[in-house]
Amino acid sequence: MTDQQAPRATTDTTSSLASAQPQAKKDILGYLVLIAGVGALVWGAVAAIGTGWGFWAYTSGLKGVAGAFLLGIAVILIGLVQEWRVRKSITPPLRARRWVGMLIALVYVGWIGTFFVKALTVPAIHDVSTDLADPPAFQTLQLRADNLDNVPGADYPKMRGLTPEQRWAMVHQKDYGDIRSVRVNEPVATVIAKAERLAKARGWDVAISLPEEGRMEATETSAFFQFKDDVVLRVRPSNTGEGSIVDMRSVSRVGQSDLGMNAKRVRSFLADLTGTVTAAQ
Repeated sequence: MTDQQAPRATTDTTSSLASAQPQAKKDILGYLVLIAGVGALVWGAVAAIGTGWGFWAYTSGLKGVAGAFLLGIAVILIGLVQEWRVRKSITPPLRARRWVGMLIALVYVGWIGTFFVKALTVPAIHDVSTDLADPPAFQTLQLRADNLDNVPGADYPKMRGLTPEQRWAMVHQKDYGDIRSVRVNEPVATVIAKAERLAKARGWDVAISLPEEGRMEATETSAFFQFKDDVVLRVRPSNTGEGSIVDMRSVSRVGQSDLGMNAKRVRSFLADLTGTVTAAQ
């Protein structure tokens, strides 16, 4: 090696290190986006699962899910801004970490976002019944004490002066008008026995099943938050003596809005129970 070659090699090495250092420095934001994206998903999952395990109140769990949702949105926005800033850079940082973090955040935000959208499209009630005039009554399970405390519509001009029960019936009829009593061509005891088998097949906890009285009460528990919704089925002989009239009621134990889950449960269960749902005559 000549004396002229050695300084040149040293200069090239120094130049390479100098160009590498800024890029490594710039990629710190990529690490932050990745960590925050994973953190949003973990935060939301822990908030939900911790609620189900009883570590904190469900309201705290919901706040955690909402906080993780906002963090996920921030991750996506920061990642997009960084992408815009470095797209014309001579030595742009690696994109993999940033995009993985953004993708994880997007999956979580999209999933939770569906619940927010659902909350805007369904009424803020948590009690659904096929019979609004005479809802099936719980006898073994206990109806929540605040069931009608926050029924929407108290300030609406059309509902002003109505009782909570009347407002609930109006809101229910407007949004869930298709949920009504159904008639099946089977005796009462047979319907209750079939309902019990169907409830157990769905993983519900059957509190009581009395074919001779035409009544069944059960509870369904959600997967993550372990929310419990109580169900009562009332089956009576039809007025004509042919078949039975089936009524069902589903009530959430906590929360003001059920995100439409009780209505979905009633529709699905009655459809499976009767085969083809027919309005009672």
